[in-house]
Amino acid sequence: MAAIPTKAKKRWAELVDALQEARIRYYIDDSPTISDEEYDELYRELVQLESDYVELVTGDSPTQSVGGTRSEMFDPVEHLQRMMSLDNVFSDEELEAWIARVERDLGEFTPMLCELKVDGLAVDLVYRRGRLVSLATRGDGRTGEDVTGNVRFIPAIPTVLKASKGGPAVPDLLEVRGEVYFPVAQFHELNRQMQESGKPAFANPRNAAAGSLRQRVDKREQEFTVAAEQVMAAEAMDKSVDRAVGKRDRLQFEFERATARLERLQLVVHGVGAVEGYPVTSQSGAYDALASWGLPVSDLALVAKSSDEVFAFIKKYGEERHSVDHEIDGVVIKVDDIATQDRMGATARAPRWAIAYKYPPEVVTTKLIDIRVNVGRTGRVTPFGVMEPVRVSGTTVEMATLHNASEVKRKGVLIGDTVFLRKAGEIIPEILGPVTELRDGTEREFEMPANCPSCGTPLRPEKEGDVDLRCVNHRGCPAQQLQRLIHIGSRGGLDIEHLGEKSAAALVDEGVIAGARELFEITDGDLLKTQYFTRESKAGSGKRVLGENAKALLEQLEVARNRPLWRVLVAFSIRHVGPTAARALASEFGGVDQIKEASIERLNEVEGVGGVIAEAVHEWFNDPLNWELVQQWRESGVSLEDETTEPTEPQTLTGQTFVITGTLTGMTRDEVAAMLTARGAKVTSSVSKNTNYLVMGDNPGSKYDKAVKLGVPVLDLQTLKAMLKADS
Repeated sequence: MAAIPTKAKKRWAELVDALQEARIRYYIDDSPTISDEEYDELYRELVQLESDYVELVTGDSPTQSVGGTRSEMFDPVEHLQRMMSLDNVFSDEELEAWIARVERDLGEFTPMLCELKVDGLAVDLVYRRGRLVSLATRGDGRTGEDVTGNVRFIPAIPTVLKASKGGPAVPDLLEVRGEVYFPVAQFHELNRQMQESGKPAFANPRNAAAGSLRQRVDKREQEFTVAAEQVMAAEAMDKSVDRAVGKRDRLQFEFERATARLERLQLVVHGVGAVEGYPVTSQSGAYDALASWGLPVSDLALVAKSSDEVFAFIKKYGEERHSVDHEIDGVVIKVDDIATQDRMGATARAPRWAIAYKYPPEVVTTKLIDIRVNVGRTGRVTPFGVMEPVRVSGTTVEMATLHNASEVKRKGVLIGDTVFLRKAGEIIPEILGPVTELRDGTEREFEMPANCPSCGTPLRPEKEGDVDLRCVNHRGCPAQQLQRLIHIGSRGGLDIEHLGEKSAAALVDEGVIAGARELFEITDGDLLKTQYFTRESKAGSGKRVLGENAKALLEQLEVARNRPLWRVLVAFSIRHVGPTAARALASEFGGVDQIKEASIERLNEVEGVGGVIAEAVHEWFNDPLNWELVQQWRESGVSLEDETTEPTEPQTLTGQTFVITGTLTGMTRDEVAAMLTARGAKVTSSVSKNTNYLVMGDNPGSKYDKAVKLGVPVLDLQTLKAMLKADS
């Protein structure tokens, strides 16, 4: 490591942090903050950096792990066989090189199955004796989230498999992989409904599918059932039932809306995991068998007998990508023969016998009518383009971010230009540059305002050399206050249903609150003074009463008071602090008072918190205005520390650090981690000189190699249990 330049080490850490944060936003929050293309660019840069400096590679690098994780909202499910990611290529030349490597290794071209890369949520289904026993998300590839309870509301997923006449018998055990997706037409209708109800629209059909499947519908059903029973109990005792009926009706509506989203989901199966009772000899043959048992497979797949057929398939659907009912972002090419797949093997994260060809973003032209600016929750002032509406990648686009004034100059765009536009990663509209040949002299340059358009405060960079301008009136700027409120209510913040863009704007515009400080002090009386949160009484007296949206908001605020500390930290809108850093801080310190007292050096020691984040956290908590917000939330009953309980196990491992790797027999890695932390140990994800023990299962990967190199003692599970028993 000594030979690696400091600049390379720093950039490696930055790339790993950025990619891990993007994965959480994409897989857990279902709310991506960067486009697929930006992610791919960062990933390729990391691959190149690790190729130049092999010593940087660790088992926790995004290049060595499947791009996902699981939330704590669902029970864990261990996949029978590991679910892997796919390596990507982005051009014909890169695909030609991959095919050439396969031919060189095998001695000839081998038939390859080509299929569309469905932009959905990867799932794992397990059938035993023809009956579905589990449906799980991919998670980290080994352990996913158990969403089996939602299957009864998804007609597209068969719960029983049956053999067709003359076809193969249904095997005793069948594990299949597929994509749950939202049809494009249904996606647009869903977003319309989301916006009408004041909730943020989904970025794309993939996030709609993930957000729909990863709902706790059973919990909603239980809440509705309890509310219905309360109504019946009140009626039996001849008590007033108006409030109970209102709550029941609202919960019934939310339950029905959740199940309606599930009913729209579709499934396409594209892989086989563990099988008992059926010999899988080819990918295409497996698809035929799956279809005969009643599983939905794509009818657009092709077994190519030559590389020309592979490229013809890619070209065809590159031109017809919007003709299918689901979003696609490329084509997957797989060696068809299973025995050949087995011989070729896999890397730490992806099979060597398959590749994903990613289509370039679709580019169109449109008129740039104006460039305006908006103010974000941290005060950053961002220019955005207002354009003549244009259809791109299946949706109509009217606005696109331009990031900052320097970016406007770099792109060379003028107001009035015809511009090239694309959806980066098929998600985020991006202006590429002007069509200079079409200029007629009426175009004009954009001038960045000197003052905040919301409050009039002079704009300035936060630090010397920053390209972004910010409004420093963090307390008094209405735009910042509004954006913070929206962020607090978002799925990535405190996840407060009914605190979306419209409701947050109503709270501020109608004078209920000035901003986030007063959010948890809202009362029935405050909302009765508004139009947005009230309705006319059914008695026809002209009197206004609380609407269902008001009652729901008050109930959700009560729930949000007890969110875990990491969510509160994210809700504070501290610069650079996303879920990853927030979880690390919450786990290390346990409460806001301890975080406030920590020095920058102490914060920087926390795994997952670097120097930039440490400085931002220290600065935020030591700003008197921010601490006033903390104190006001505390007085309003918001939990600002995670609950701690007296340990039930002897704390024999206090001060010791463990790392767990490989596939363990009889226990999951999460269970082993819980067993260790119950004894006072710290469990981290990467081996370092500070690691006391490595707990190893089968297929340990690079963590074992690093432990041996550093002289870290290695334990198998049996030895670990014996050690703990001896310490009891």
